[in-house]
Amino acid sequence: MINGSKIIKKIAKIPVLIFYRLLILINPVDKRMIIFESNLGRNYSGNPRFIYEEMVRRGLDREYSCYYILEDLSIAIPGNVKKVKRKSFLYFMVFAKAGFWVSDTRMPAYLVKRKKTLYIQTWHGTPLKRLALDMFDVQMEGEKGIEDYKKKFVQNVRTWDYLLSQNRYSTEIFRRAFDFKKEILEFGYPRNDILINDNNFATIKTIKKALNLPLDKKIILYAPTWRDNEHYGPQQYRFNTPMDYDYLKERLGEDYVVIVKAHYLVSENLDFEKYKNFYYLFTSSFDIAELYLIADVLITDYSSVMFDYSILQRPMIFYAYDLEDYKDKLRGFYFDFVNEAPGPIVTTTKELVEEIENYDYTKYKQKYEAFISKFNHTDKGDASKKVVDLITSHGGTID
Repeated sequence: MINGSKIIKKIAKIPVLIFYRLLILINPVDKRMIIFESNLGRNYSGNPRFIYEEMVRRGLDREYSCYYILEDLSIAIPGNVKKVKRKSFLYFMVFAKAGFWVSDTRMPAYLVKRKKTLYIQTWHGTPLKRLALDMFDVQMEGEKGIEDYKKKFVQNVRTWDYLLSQNRYSTEIFRRAFDFKKEILEFGYPRNDILINDNNFATIKTIKKALNLPLDKKIILYAPTWRDNEHYGPQQYRFNTPMDYDYLKERLGEDYVVIVKAHYLVSENLDFEKYKNFYYLFTSSFDIAELYLIADVLITDYSSVMFDYSILQRPMIFYAYDLEDYKDKLRGFYFDFVNEAPGPIVTTTKELVEEIENYDYTKYKQKYEAFISKFNHTDKGDASKKVVDLITSHGGTID
């Protein structure tokens, strides 16, 4: 059966794409124009955010024309930046002219990257789960099958000029899984600079106050990943954890509060009103970097947040309620998660609470040190600086 709405949407795009191609033909590339985008415009966060803020710190936001792509233009951004609505006419205009693209996710295939434009792909995490060409199957909504998915992925990768990596482990995987032929920048992640440079009592207290979090309680950050097979539509995934919120509040409510941070791909209207003053929900639009900094404990599953949070050397507990299914059916892991995870792995809320109440760092010290050595060896607090140095080294002219 013909899907009329899809055909109408495709037809509606034609004038815009013709306009975009025309802009490419009549405009030279401007090496003083830089586009930043985080999570396909969903928020102001991650590596692109901290690269841009390093430019602001140096005053380069006034020497370069900086554009940030957003779905929500009300998001506050510091410095001299022009916010651009995703898929607007201005969006296509700046992509046609910009000398630099800085993004942490793949760009849509309809955006043609010009030869004189430099595309810095910052990516968005050290991989635990299989990626791209290493995947055996694809269960993501909107994908036709694994071979089609891989083909489109490789075509997209061909547009990247540089790729950021957090560690040697990631570099090896990216090179193979993305079939990436160009330069990999093993700088560490710009978004983690804050965890090294601002890990102090004064900054943590300031963030807690700004977020209206209690100063007299410990903070648990719950940040799970998304499941490929639990979705509402393309790029819209469910938050479907079996965690017993009532039990957690009953056992821990006197000494702790819980920050719940959904993955940026999760599209869910979570309601924690009945748990007010114990659960604090931060939507996918909020940058997780500050939440790492203020959290005393991290609860996650198979998310790459573990690789970033480990920089702080604080307790991590892995709530892996669907471990066997996830490992064997959905993605598969690159390393021995069960034996290398630097903290306890639990499958029920009761086990989770017991580990929080009785956490003993000495039990995991050896694993934690090995984990840090393997995954955090490049994070020195200067990744943003190195990327901005790279940008400025390429000059600033109109070609």
